[in-house]
Amino acid sequence: MTDQEAARRRAGIALMCGTLVFFACLDASAKSLARLGVDPLLTTFMRYAVSVVAISLAINPVTSPGVMRTNRLWLQILRSLLLFGSTALNFLALRYLQLAETLSIQFAAPLAVALLAGPVLGEWTTPRRLAAIGVGFLGVLVIVRPGVGPVQPAVLLSLGNMLCYALYILATRRLASIDSTATTMVYSGLAGLALMTPLLPWIWTAPPGWLAWALLVGVGLFGTFGHWLLVLAHARAPANVLAPFIYTQLLWSVLLGYLVFGDVPNRWTLLGASIVVGSGLYLLAQDRRTRRPPQR
Repeated sequence: MTDQEAARRRAGIALMCGTLVFFACLDASAKSLARLGVDPLLTTFMRYAVSVVAISLAINPVTSPGVMRTNRLWLQILRSLLLFGSTALNFLALRYLQLAETLSIQFAAPLAVALLAGPVLGEWTTPRRLAAIGVGFLGVLVIVRPGVGPVQPAVLLSLGNMLCYALYILATRRLASIDSTATTMVYSGLAGLALMTPLLPWIWTAPPGWLAWALLVGVGLFGTFGHWLLVLAHARAPANVLAPFIYTQLLWSVLLGYLVFGDVPNRWTLLGASIVVGSGLYLLAQDRRTRRPPQR
């Protein structure tokens, strides 16, 4: 590896870490808005309204002719709907759960992707990877602890968010070989905005003060800039180099949860998160090993 390639990888890692700070701030802002009494569906609307406006300023039919042309319109719409479902369910869950709890459950999404990649994409996994996936889902059970006291209904929202996000990743991977990145970015928020706009008269309540307004705009900007940095990061470093740093978001979520809300994750959340993260890192190591070219 040359010095220039190493520098590009370090830049990609730095951008990836910045991405995860933005995503952690996005979740913290959504939870803060819920505590201020703002409807999570209104937060979801603002997330997409701000995002669509910001993306349209940079990518539109004028600056990028043909950007709306897609080879799989139904798949673009499905991907956008899955992203909307993931966002809405996450914001609803954050009304009741800690940041660390929702994120720990969402970290099972890569495990679900590895499990569903066979029937959906034809990328069948090995018995070792299946065992790691099973252990990872046991980690989710440790966090949820069904049968040990009443299970909060919000946990089901978080599990739905995880499943929607896993299917969203699979749709994104399928579209990567069909449409351009710019086209996929433009379509990302359109379904969410189209679904939420007709509901606006029923979910609209005036935000209580300038802080709520700032957080509503921040939710959209944090999401937009986070995805922008994510694209820049992947342009500079391979995905398998960046993937382990995804789990640093848990550190930021725990820190923000403590500083902003006074939340301290219990031992079951920390234990379950460790199991899920460990399973994800094992799957990543197995993927690197299978992709490594044989030495002569």
